[in-house]
Amino acid sequence: MGAVNFNELLELPVNERLKLVSVLWDSISEDPDSLKLTEVEKKILDERMEAYMKNPTEGKSWSEIKSELLTR
Repeated sequence: MGAVNFNELLELPVNERLKLVSVLWDSISEDPDSLKLTEVEKKILDERMEAYMKNPTEGKSWSEIKSELLTR
């Protein structure tokens, strides 16, 4: 396979770039070993899940956070 010219890829129409993203993600997700969490990441996720289970109404939804970010 030849060298990839990232500038050319960025010039593709959005729909073609989205197809490329999809193909790339599928190629990564087909190999479960490529997405293993570290012990530190597992610990963080466990802590966050525990906090959520203690108080599931605390915090904000993604739609609330996104709305706040877009209004800045």
